[in-house]
Amino acid sequence: MDVEIDASLPKLKKHGRLQGLRRISRLGRITYEALHFEGDNTVKNNVIAKYLSAEAQSQSDGSPSLAVTPDNYKFKYKGLVQHGDEAVQIFQVTPRHKKVGLFKGEIWIDANTFLCVRQSGRFVKTPSIFLRKIEFVKEFDIQGGISFPRQIRTVVDTWLVGPAELTINFRNVSLAEGPRSASLVDLGEQ
Repeated sequence: MDVEIDASLPKLKKHGRLQGLRRISRLGRITYEALHFEGDNTVKNNVIAKYLSAEAQSQSDGSPSLAVTPDNYKFKYKGLVQHGDEAVQIFQVTPRHKKVGLFKGEIWIDANTFLCVRQSGRFVKTPSIFLRKIEFVKEFDIQGGISFPRQIRTVVDTWLVGPAELTINFRNVSLAEGPRSASLVDLGEQ
């Protein structure tokens, strides 16, 4: 899929945008290929690259799953609402453990397909002492019986430079047949 990462540090008045490709292997490994960057290198190296690195690290650190399952979360049904043309079931989720990567918030499940269309909330534990809190909203589209990410909006409140804002848009999702290869591009050289 195509990916566009738009990031900023509002208090420093710095902004950057990365366009690239995101690939998910058959085994679920996510890799990115940077195609074009414009903007401030501080944003590229300290916001975008750190996000991509954290995503890669969460895949490879061997930690137990952070999936939204009964093993990790308590669920409280909030009701059925109309969201656009679709009916969605809303659940409040509360993590069973205070662990990096788990969040307190809501998930929205499509009432017809039972696939996730939205997750939102705040992480219950930050991965660094330099971060105060992390809030996010993930929006998904359903295509061919599979839920794909459409957009992720994140605000990371840091102790040093205030908020870091990150919006990631995903487009042109395609399922490729046959072997695929991809590598994580070193953003520091672009």
